Amino acid sequence: MKIYLAGPDVFLPDAIGIGRRKVEICTSYGLIGLYPLDNVVDLAASDVSLTIFKGNEAMMDAADAIIANLTPFRGPSADAGTVYELGYAAGRGKLCLGYSNDPAPYRDRVARICDLTASDGRLVDPEGLTVEDFGWPDNLMMIHALDLHGCPLVTPHEPPTDIWHDLTAFETCVRLAADRAKGKSS
Repeated sequence: MKIYLAGPDVFLPDAIGIGRRKVEICTSYGLIGLYPLDNVVDLAASDVSLTIFKGNEAMMDAADAIIANLTPFRGPSADAGTVYELGYAAGRGKLCLGYSNDPAPYRDRVARICDLTASDGRLVDPEGLTVEDFGWPDNLMMIHALDLHGCPLVTPHEPPTDIWHDLTAFETCVRLAADRAKGKSS
C-alpha cells in the first residue's frame, strides 16, 4: 500500500528529516510512504508553485491512502493545503487517515487567539461570526471525511511536548493503514 504523507511538516526547518522518519515508519509496517518533498523541483523555475502542485497531485493519484497531519498550523485549524489534499483523496475514494497532536476542541483553539462570547445560543468571535462548536478538534468536514473514508481522527490524550516531531499519533495511523492493507478490521 502506498500512502501519501500530507501535512505542514514540509515547512519545518528539518522537513527532510521528519519526512525520512515518516517514510521509515511506513516501511517498518510494510507500507510505502510518499513524502511531498521527495518530488524533484527546480525552485528557481518560474512555474515552481504549479510544478509542486502537479507533483503532489501525481503522488496522491499514485497513492492508495493518505495520512494527513491536521495539527493546527498558523492558527486554530489545520493547514489549508493539507485540508485540500485530504478532500482530494476522499473525493477519489482513497483510504483517509489523519491525526492531530493537539486534541483540544476547535472552540478552545479559537478561544486561545480571541475572546468568544455567547449570542443567541451560539458561540461568536469578536467579528460576530459563529464558531463551529461540535466538540471536534477541527472542522466537521475533515472529521467526517476521515470517519466515512477511513478511520476517525487520531489524537493523543494530551498534546506532546513537541507537537511537530512527536510521531506517536502518526504511527497509530500507519498501523491502522497496515491493518487495512492486511484485510483486518480496525
